[in-house]
Amino acid sequence: MKVYVPRDAAARALGADEVAAAVLREAKARGLEVTLVRNGSRGMVWLEPLVEVETGGKRVGFGPVTAADVAGVLDGTSKKVLGPVEELPFFKGQTRLTFARVGLTDPLSLAEYQAHGGLEGLRKALGLTGEAVVKEVTDSGLRGRGGAGFPTGIKWETVRKAPGPQKYIVCNADEGDSGTFADRMLMEGDPFCLIEGMAISGIAVGATKGYIYIRSEYPDAIEVMSAACEIARKEGVLGASVLGSGKAFDMEVRVGAGAYVCGEETSLLNSLEGKRGIVRAKPPLPALQGLFGKPTVVNNVISLASVPVVMAKGAAFYKDFGLGRSRGTIPLQIAGNVKYGGLYETAFGLTLGEIVEKIGGGTHSGRPVKAVQVGGPLGAYLPVAQFDTPFGYEEFDAKGALIGHAGLVVFDDTADMRKMARFAMEFCAIESCGKCTPCRIGAVRGVETIDRIGRGDVAAIPLLTDLCETMKDGSLCALGGFTPFPVMSALRHFPDDFTAKAKEAAE
Repeated sequence: MKVYVPRDAAARALGADEVAAAVLREAKARGLEVTLVRNGSRGMVWLEPLVEVETGGKRVGFGPVTAADVAGVLDGTSKKVLGPVEELPFFKGQTRLTFARVGLTDPLSLAEYQAHGGLEGLRKALGLTGEAVVKEVTDSGLRGRGGAGFPTGIKWETVRKAPGPQKYIVCNADEGDSGTFADRMLMEGDPFCLIEGMAISGIAVGATKGYIYIRSEYPDAIEVMSAACEIARKEGVLGASVLGSGKAFDMEVRVGAGAYVCGEETSLLNSLEGKRGIVRAKPPLPALQGLFGKPTVVNNVISLASVPVVMAKGAAFYKDFGLGRSRGTIPLQIAGNVKYGGLYETAFGLTLGEIVEKIGGGTHSGRPVKAVQVGGPLGAYLPVAQFDTPFGYEEFDAKGALIGHAGLVVFDDTADMRKMARFAMEFCAIESCGKCTPCRIGAVRGVETIDRIGRGDVAAIPLLTDLCETMKDGSLCALGGFTPFPVMSALRHFPDDFTAKAKEAAE
């Protein structure tokens, strides 16, 4: 019997370690021969800890499991039986490409990784020229999954053509957006996928060194990624001759100190260099003068982890998913006041309403949905009236919104959108690096202005609008530039939360 108990951080927070210990104790007491595997999460967080028991090649799920449930799980009498995990509606409806192995395999077993298609993309890349690899990635339509949506192949081609004896690959794993956890789940559940993607990137552009910049709040991801890098180096996947090809690429984990602004690529590079994490003015672009002044590819975790499947199955296969200029799949992270929270990988194109109501199951409270914030704390609030919007970069941009890292936070009709707008300004004020005035001072004035409105000063609303325009046009990076998205969307779609309540306060 083989028993799978996730070591994913969310599962551990819900008692997975205690469940794993109970499995070993119960097996020993019964004299059962049990192999315990600490896998990644399948992404159905409301069922965690989700335990799977494999007998006769079939994996049956139980959840959410506590230590007291383990006896029933092992003898098959538990009322928490769910049936085959991959047949559950939430899981079965997905198109898992980037997350194909997450939850399926032992994250630190390179043998299992290869048995499920791992390293096929890297081996193919090693047989091609750098130009051919970049062309494959470009043709796939893969765009940055970290927020900006910039075409990955164009960034790689810029670095490939840039002169210089040393180039770098930097993975941005500073996943600081609220309601996002795809990077963490990937690193904890399938670390070799990210390593393979970074190695392919390095070979494509001529970089021999890579860094994974992980936020300090992710101790489990740091531990797993560090161990995976050591295993990959020992097995020849990293080092002076990648898989015996004669081409060099190595990498290491670096831990950030907790600044949200270090999710912006130039702030991240400053932090990697041991400097204060503040935004750099552009130009020069990091692709030309990045880490230590050398040409640098800076990509998000999901962008790099999507490269192995592009190379293994071909650009045409990957590009066949999606709509418009949004190609491939996107890991939706569904959170907030929602019935079925978790990670759902699917092709671009589902409407926002389908995601929230059908996949997420509506609100956990059972009350009507009021708004969904997409794209983290800098994302716009979309009302139910816009639930017919297809999930795609250009489609969201047309609505004055952004996909960002594809985190969705759901709110029911009890949410006060003026307070949510205030939170956005306050968040910006706290997290600002201080480099530019519109962000550093504008966010503070924004909090004060929204407080004035809350005290009944409706005349301050035009001032708030003007302030948001200044921040949007004048800020050096997306922190100050995108904070107006949640503020103005809240004001535009939910004006009564500003005007009616302000008038009540004045009276």
